[in-house]
Amino acid sequence: MTNNLHNLKRPKGSRYSKKRVGRGSGSGKGNFSTQGVKGQKARSGGRARLKRRAAFQQLLIRTPKLRGFKRQSPEISIVNLSALELKFQENAIITPAELIKIRLIKKTPGGVKILGNGKLTKKLTVRAHYFSESAKIAIAAAGGVCEIIKK
Repeated sequence: MTNNLHNLKRPKGSRYSKKRVGRGSGSGKGNFSTQGVKGQKARSGGRARLKRRAAFQQLLIRTPKLRGFKRQSPEISIVNLSALELKFQENAIITPAELIKIRLIKKTPGGVKILGNGKLTKKLTVRAHYFSESAKIAIAAAGGVCEIIKK
């Protein structure tokens, strides 16, 4: 026998009989009708409200968080002494334009600060907006010069 549209049957176990709740205590699903005792879900109309609330919570999750504050002062670009040691030759003059040119920094909206992380063995003339104390000491110890640029 071939299967055609007029003689198709559902596979066995594909249909379940509906759960009959609230039909007396003898049925096993009487009294609270599988809703539990008290609480919002046990009340009439409680589940519809929960669905609305869940949709609202999803909306809140999707909205961007607008906390905190925007920085008033522009960002300061930072360069370590170890980077200067690698990228520059002896007696080089280092300026913010040179640092951008060799891609140590991208831009200088708030100026450039030199930090003393790493060792410096070359004599360099460094022109920047800010220097850490350890950077000043390390550059001077290597025989170099720190020149502060005014904005």
